[in-house]
Formats: sequence, structure tokens, C-alpha cells
Amino acid sequence: MTQELHISVWNNCLQFIESNIEPQQFKVWFKPIRPVALEDSTLTVEVPSEFFREYLEDAYLDILKASLKKELGSAAKLIYVVRPVQQQPPLRYPAAHGQAPVNKTISVNTYTPAANPGPFVYPGIQRVQVNPQLNPIYNFKNLVIGECNKMGYTAGESISAAPGKTPFNPLFLFGGPGLGKTHIAQAIGLAIKEKFPELVVLYVPANRFKTQYMEAAYTKNKLTDFMAFYMQMDVLIVDDIQDLATATGSQNAFFNIFNHLHQNGKQLIFTSDRPPVELENFEERMVSRLKWGLSVELGKPDYNTRLEMLKARAFREGVRDQISDDVFIYLASRITTNFRELEGALISLIANATLAHKEITVELAEEITDKLVGEQKVEITIESVSKAVCDYFNISKEQFLSKTRKRQIVQARQIAMYMSRNLINCSLSLIGSSIGGKDHATVLHACSTVSDLMSTDRTFKQYVTDIEKILVTVKR
Repeated sequence: MTQELHISVWNNCLQFIESNIEPQQFKVWFKPIRPVALEDSTLTVEVPSEFFREYLEDAYLDILKASLKKELGSAAKLIYVVRPVQQQPPLRYPAAHGQAPVNKTISVNTYTPAANPGPFVYPGIQRVQVNPQLNPIYNFKNLVIGECNKMGYTAGESISAAPGKTPFNPLFLFGGPGLGKTHIAQAIGLAIKEKFPELVVLYVPANRFKTQYMEAAYTKNKLTDFMAFYMQMDVLIVDDIQDLATATGSQNAFFNIFNHLHQNGKQLIFTSDRPPVELENFEERMVSRLKWGLSVELGKPDYNTRLEMLKARAFREGVRDQISDDVFIYLASRITTNFRELEGALISLIANATLAHKEITVELAEEITDKLVGEQKVEITIESVSKAVCDYFNISKEQFLSKTRKRQIVQARQIAMYMSRNLINCSLSLIGSSIGGKDHATVLHACSTVSDLMSTDRTFKQYVTDIEKILVTVKR
């Protein structure tokens, strides 16, 4: 039959369906369907996702049968095909999987394990294919940009345009879990590979680096190979650098790799759950180098950023048109911690709706998030901690922020600093600047003082316990 006939048949079906269901239901569940082909009495249509197909079969099977029978007779059949993601309509933050980048083969000087090289014995040459370990999903196109990550994104774009040649070397991204550190770091690597395919880029978690070092250190002549390999990188991305703490051998090897790469104009990118100044059990010489370039803190996503992220992820899953804005608004309002928890809640919601053949509604979202999140702590900020301390000790905000050295005021400030450090995932410098304009050393001293007093003074410990109970009151 002609190409136009399948479109005509489906349009007639739509007219029948539209006159028999609610306008909003028709818009959500039938407008996105596209006719593909008609062969004999079998009509093939394209749907956005598997979830979409299952819901149609569950909720609208009777009316679909009636419309097809009316147009094609009693032998009418309907076949679904799922629309590929790349053919979905554009969104502000479209998902793109892309292809994993490939590095060129590099040459590494190497000794065989049995070798005992003297001063006149030259090493062999080994050709090594380096897997960049970059996930193509973590690209800049998939990054939802807000105030929480704008500086990291801007720095990343500058670096990807001229790796190793900007003041942002190294780039140090820090913040709590699920805030997008790994995404931005890998996005920079992907952008560099796209613009400069000849450069060798490597992403490695610090724990893997540490394991590789230990294996090399305990195998004869392999430590030289290990060092030679890493010194050939053009861009080195190390995730969760704090995991190198206490690993003296790994830190020493990393220190030498860092020096070699930096001196040769290679780009270094690190992520951590804390700023360089708070890295414990790190050699001072290593900490000073980590502070050479630009340190960027990634904060919690604001409401608008959370909302955009949910819509972008729903688009990637092929169900954007099947989820109302009310559901997105509910999720963005209920889960405020980080991107990872937001995505987890959305995927659980889609999975539950698909398996139970339910429509995605606010009620279902409430049910799912109650299971995932349950009781939530009231969001605690440095300001809320300071207010709770002031209220508890009956002192004014002006007194609290003043330069007075009265013992009660000083101890109140120290308690606020201690509790901010333990209850909020933020830097010491931010705590200090928010509480009287102090530096990070003052905050460290305050935390140490409060910890000591809590172990020796029962009354003082009760102060801290009482204030903490005020702050962590839970809500549904």
C-alpha cells in the first residue's frame, strides 16, 4: 500500500479515540505516537519507550482495538516499535550517550621481571593501549548547570579548550557525594578527547591508583613501568584523591608523577570530598601542590537545577511526556540533598510504574519516595546552627559575631563551628567566614577544643547534645 495510507488510517483512529477519552489523556498518551507502516491489516506505530507501550496496553487496549477494528476490520493488528533515544524531541539538556573515546597507543620503557639491568643495559620498549576509562554519558551536554556547579563548568570549558595552558592546573573539584564532581571531571576529559584526539587522557579513581602502585611495588622492576606509564599522560584525572590518605608509598609516587606532568605542561584534574587544606594524613608538599591551580566547591543543587535535572533524566529514559510537571515539582521539592538521590528516586518511580502497570502520579511518587527517603532531617545550614546556639545560650546575633573574648561568647562560637563541621558538608573556610570572619585554622582549633571539652566536661557535653537535638528534629 502507499506510504500515505498508514498515516491516514492512524489519523482516523486518533479522531475516534479523541472523541472517547479526556483531552489531557489524549494529549499525553496518543499525541506522541507515530504511524510507521501498514501491511494488510497490521498497523505498526512508534512509541517513545517500553514503559509507554506497557501503559497503553494496560489502560487503553479496548479503545485501541475498537478504533483499529473500525478502520481495518476484525483482523486488525497493532505492532509497536520503540523510538530510539536519539530521535526524541530536543530538550534544554538533552541526553547523549555517544561513543567511548579511544587513546593512541603509547610506548613505555620496560624491563622484564627477570632482568637485572646494569648501567649499560637499555630497557625494552612496550606498546601500551591506554583505555581512557571515560564514560560517554558524563559529557557537558548532559550536565544540568546551576549556581551549584557553574564555576566548575566554566573552568572545565576553559580547560578543554586549552588543556595544560590555563591557570586552572591543577583543577581541584570538591564537595559532598552526588554533587557532580565525577561528571564534570569526566566531561572535561571527553571534551579534550573530542577537540584534541591525539592527546592521551586517563581517568582513574585514587583507590585504583593505590592498588596499582602496591602491585607494582611488590613485583620486581614493575615500579619503573608504573611510573613511566603515568608520566606519559597528557591529561590525568584522579577521582576521590582523599583515598590516598595514609598511603605513604602511593603519595610519594603520585608526588613525582604530579611534578613531572605539571612541569611538562600536562593537565591535572582532581576530585575530593573536601578542600585541599582539609586533606588529612597528606604530606604538606603534596597539599601545597594540590592548591597550585583552582579549587572549586560544588554545592547542593537549588530547586530549579533539581527540576531541570529530573526532566533531563526522564527524557533520557524516554518517558518525559508521560510524567506531569506536578510529579517533577514534588520530587524536586522533596529530595534536596544531591543529584544522585534525585536520579535514584526517579528511576525507582519509573520502574515501579512500569512493573505495576500504573500511571506515574504524584501519589505514586509520594509512595516511592517515602520508602526511599522516609523521614528527612530538616536541612541544616551554618545560619541555622548559629541561630540554635544563640537561642540556647540566650545571646544576640551581634554578640555572637562580634570580636569580644568573653568566655561564654567564645565557647558559643566554637560550638557553632564544631557542629557546622560535623552536621554540614562544607569547608572550614566557609564555616569561618560565616562565623565572625575567621580563618580555617581558627575553625580547626575550635573543633579540637570542643572535642576535648566534651570528653572531660559533662555539662559542656550536654550543651552540645541539647543543641544537636534541636537541629536534627525530623519531619515527613
